[in-house]
Amino acid sequence: MSQATALDRVRELLDPTLLGLAGRDATAGGYLDLLGAEPAGSPVQWLMRSGFLPGIYERVWRPAVLGAMKGPFGPGTRQELALVGRMLELGPGDRVLDVACGPGNVTRALADGVGPAGLAVGLDASASMLARAVRDTRTRDLGNVGYVRGDAAGLPFLPGCFDAVSCLAALYLFEHPFEALAGMARVLRPGGRIAVMTTRRVPYGGPLNALVGVASGVRLFGDEEVVEALNRLGFSGLRHRAYGLVQFVNGRLV
Repeated sequence: MSQATALDRVRELLDPTLLGLAGRDATAGGYLDLLGAEPAGSPVQWLMRSGFLPGIYERVWRPAVLGAMKGPFGPGTRQELALVGRMLELGPGDRVLDVACGPGNVTRALADGVGPAGLAVGLDASASMLARAVRDTRTRDLGNVGYVRGDAAGLPFLPGCFDAVSCLAALYLFEHPFEALAGMARVLRPGGRIAVMTTRRVPYGGPLNALVGVASGVRLFGDEEVVEALNRLGFSGLRHRAYGLVQFVNGRLV
């Protein structure tokens, strides 16, 4: 299955009724581009869109920064991917969406779980991150991966078209994180699974929480915030795991 065919399959999942799609379905970069110019944002968001970070994100930035946040007892990169795989319960032929996919390291891992008949879709707002994802030889070798440049707070897909959705190390960057979660629920079929990894406010860690939040410009979520938001959206069997300043939440849409 060629990458062009994968993009054709992704295109079939786009919702034509959503605003902003007309005239923006460009594929010159090897991904579907549904956005215009990149807006200004926080320092971390600017860094994510820079040309520098995509080159070191998978091997240096993510293990170092997230590793420090997860603490000595948190899962390493491989353990994290295995954990997310168990959360999403992927099987052959499934369609999975990786929201805020960055350079595609998680998307490619998820593609392994759905097989050639399945489809893994990575969505990100950063053109430089997606350019790196498309250049990765593993993307071309897999053939069941397609990338979309789009808005995580306004997912451009048809309702109920995915079997699973992941959003790792990104929810804290969104201006409207709970609207983004609602969009993830919208594109999941009944019984679909979600896995979220995001920041965490340490209980009784007021000064530390404040320092991390101010220094990074990202949001820290309480232990119940994401769980309660997903419960309101109709998810059941919710499970919460906490490691230092990081939390994982997963569940199934009723």
